[in-house]
Amino acid sequence: NEAIQNNDRVIGVFCLDPRWRDTDSFGFKKMEKFRANFLLETLQELKTNLEELNISLLILSDTPEEIIPKLITEHHIEHVYFQKEWTAEEAQVEQSVRKQSNTTDVKWHSTYDQFLFHPDDIPFEFAEVPKVFTVFRKKCEKYSKVRPRVTPSKLSEENLLQPTNEIPTLQQLGYEDFETDPRSAFPFTGGENSARKRLNYYFWETKKLSYYKKTRNGLIGKDFSSKFSPWLANGSISARTIFWEIEEYESAVRKNDSTYWLFFELVWRDFFKYISLKHGNQIFKIAGILQKDYKWKSNADLIEKWIHGNTAEPFVNANMIELKETGWMSNRGRQNVASFLAKELNVDWRIGAAYFESMLIDYDVHSNYGNWMYVAGVGNDPRDRKFNIQSQADRYDPKSKYQNLWLQPVLF
Repeated sequence: NEAIQNNDRVIGVFCLDPRWRDTDSFGFKKMEKFRANFLLETLQELKTNLEELNISLLILSDTPEEIIPKLITEHHIEHVYFQKEWTAEEAQVEQSVRKQSNTTDVKWHSTYDQFLFHPDDIPFEFAEVPKVFTVFRKKCEKYSKVRPRVTPSKLSEENLLQPTNEIPTLQQLGYEDFETDPRSAFPFTGGENSARKRLNYYFWETKKLSYYKKTRNGLIGKDFSSKFSPWLANGSISARTIFWEIEEYESAVRKNDSTYWLFFELVWRDFFKYISLKHGNQIFKIAGILQKDYKWKSNADLIEKWIHGNTAEPFVNANMIELKETGWMSNRGRQNVASFLAKELNVDWRIGAAYFESMLIDYDVHSNYGNWMYVAGVGNDPRDRKFNIQSQADRYDPKSKYQNLWLQPVLF
């Protein structure tokens, strides 16, 4: 939007960075097939939607350091606009792109645009972000405002490049093709249109938002929770868009604990982003932000059993098999399997976080590492709780429907 407002010609660029397919220090691919497929679907919709604004989207399978300096030279680029990131890998890419561009003629414009509450609008400096969520939430609710949604205007048709490149397939990127598991609680496709369709369905068509707080701990099916997180994670929809839609819904339909609770979850998402802004790379270290010196294991057999759903806890196993087969797991499931790995097996929590990073369609660096630290007792939980897995299974899967769904052989 900023680029359109201040320039006559705009080119969109997306780099399918080959490093996302590298193996990390724990032996997991940085991005597995589920999120990769969701990303390719997203890019297809983004390409179409940008073309409606007369903006071409170049999708290139190389590193930003290789691609962007060449484009700057080839197209005589004067301004580069991008999302402001601060975690280590993303910051390193930005520095490398600037260095490789090797020109003083380009102005770089980075924008914080992944928040509900913009960093300029929160009532504290980054270094003073509260360590307890409730304090953060109450102060933001009292002193901060959510900025309005923006709708980019259309450029002239002369702006389009002809022709642009094709989006690669999953197989061309080196992944195996797959069919969506019919049991999946997330059978959706990537992209802005899909996100808006889901928003319209969950709010206006079915009014399920009015029951969100009651159903959000469900385990089976697509409608027990909003399922917005994958689209939020890759920027297909913004937290602000969802917030203002909640506001409209509360005015037109009803305002209750459930409508507030979806806002509440968006604030949680913000909280973990501010925690990573405050603590930097400490969120990736074994001692976490609390600098706790626990004795952790890295037993390969325990990790393999956890990943493949072969532990002594059927509820954990069912959730882990769902993740392995679909790239999705409920919030309730994530808390239980994380607590089991960190608190029962005492396995290095970063291994679990790295596996989630690889597998989850909705992986978000801040929420992922923030939640794992929280559950492992090295983050923002002042009570350092441990889940009673059997009690959780009895409460949330009393008739074992979920466990039977994922633990029994299935033909499809």
